[in-house]
Amino acid sequence: MDDCTPEMIQPWKNFYIPDYILVPDAEPEEVSYTPTCPVIVFINSKSGGQLGGDLLRTYRELLNSFQVYDLGEEAPDKVLHRLYCNFEKLKSNGDILAAEIERRLRLIVAGGDGTASWLLGVVCDLKLAQPPPIATVPLGTGNNLPFSFGWGKKNPGTDRQSVEYFLKQVMKAREMPIDSWHILMRMRAPKEGTCDPIAPLELPHALHAFHRVSSSDSLNVEGYDTFRGGFWNYFSMGMDAQVSYAFHTERKLHPEKFKNQLVNQSTYAKLGCTQGWFCASLFHPSSRNIAQLAKVKLMKRPGQWEELHIPQSIRSIVCLNLPSFSGGLNPWGTPNQRRARDRDLTAPYVDDGLLEVVGFRDAWHGLVLLAPSGHGTRLAQAHRIRFEFHKGAADHTYMRIDGEPWKQPLPMDDDTVVVEISHLGQVKMLAANHCRSKSIHDSSTPSSVSNHHDDEDSYADSEEELEGERRKFGAAETFKFPEDIDIAHLS
Repeated sequence: MDDCTPEMIQPWKNFYIPDYILVPDAEPEEVSYTPTCPVIVFINSKSGGQLGGDLLRTYRELLNSFQVYDLGEEAPDKVLHRLYCNFEKLKSNGDILAAEIERRLRLIVAGGDGTASWLLGVVCDLKLAQPPPIATVPLGTGNNLPFSFGWGKKNPGTDRQSVEYFLKQVMKAREMPIDSWHILMRMRAPKEGTCDPIAPLELPHALHAFHRVSSSDSLNVEGYDTFRGGFWNYFSMGMDAQVSYAFHTERKLHPEKFKNQLVNQSTYAKLGCTQGWFCASLFHPSSRNIAQLAKVKLMKRPGQWEELHIPQSIRSIVCLNLPSFSGGLNPWGTPNQRRARDRDLTAPYVDDGLLEVVGFRDAWHGLVLLAPSGHGTRLAQAHRIRFEFHKGAADHTYMRIDGEPWKQPLPMDDDTVVVEISHLGQVKMLAANHCRSKSIHDSSTPSSVSNHHDDEDSYADSEEELEGERRKFGAAETFKFPEDIDIAHLS
């Protein structure tokens, strides 16, 4: 089937997908064109106050309503599972259009960072032969993912003209790989204390399926609960996550007060003050400092863990994958050549298989990021990171993944809570003109950083525990395709 140029057809048809592609067992249609940039759109209608619902209506008016989904009504794994099963059936019947739409497909997700992470996890879990690249619409408070890839951090317009402009940018955008990171957490649920055991429904979407694993799983430990999830932007713990948790709790209790992005950001700043983040030395007991809470270990070479020294004053630690944190700030910055050489550090790349580990004393320390060359306390870069929490003065701490926080119980006796982060793979993002993220494949990148993935392969090959269930984020509830589908095309 020949392609049509944009001038030959209505502009919206460049993105339009016919019913029979989207709805299984629908009657085939005669289509005289091939969409240049077919899209599936996922919108969190509850994000951005009223904007999410307005955006949903505009996209459905502009495109086929079957290609625009409200995440409050249907989970993305079910949508993509159904779509890719239909692709396989249609292609097996010789449908050329279906093959072309699958090859050209791009995804759009509108919501906060947690919503975007949810979709990224689903795409990663489904292990498609041709995983579609993803563009993100900023509808949250921080919007670090959209900002990192050039889509901005302010809420977009929801009118037809704004949506058409965004679609045109999606058509022009280039693909960029991004590392995905797996988290494994093992803990014994506390029987008593001020912090109740974590309920699965209270976890972020990024940890959507930190479901208790089966007893046959080799990673399971008798008497412990093992949870799993993943992230793309950052994992943090300490005071920054505590402020974020207070914000999310307040928003859950009073959603009517959080319908404007500027108001949300102002409320967030006020909570930073009331939670003591700006006066952490007065309000935050030293028992909550990172060095008092946990031992942090890094793996820089296969099979060799080494303990990371963390200054006693550090109250927040961030494991960063993207150059955007807390609404667009870059905690790692760019180390000068001498310091980079002396400490074996590199500039941050989103696909080099490394996380940047940064520490902060308080919010005043964080304000240095507003300076052109400002950065946090650079602690390390690593392929794998392990936090080991033992009995201490605190019975809980706060953790956050890609903007979504939770309150984490800590051991009350001689048990240990372990949180381990490891490289899992990559997904493809769509990068707009003002993309801040850098790839090791960019022509300006020194060749010396290109060997990290060779090292990473040796990690996976050398450790059996990276096999099986650990290779999934758990963002998709199901991973099995029907028996009549040729799985060779899907995995």
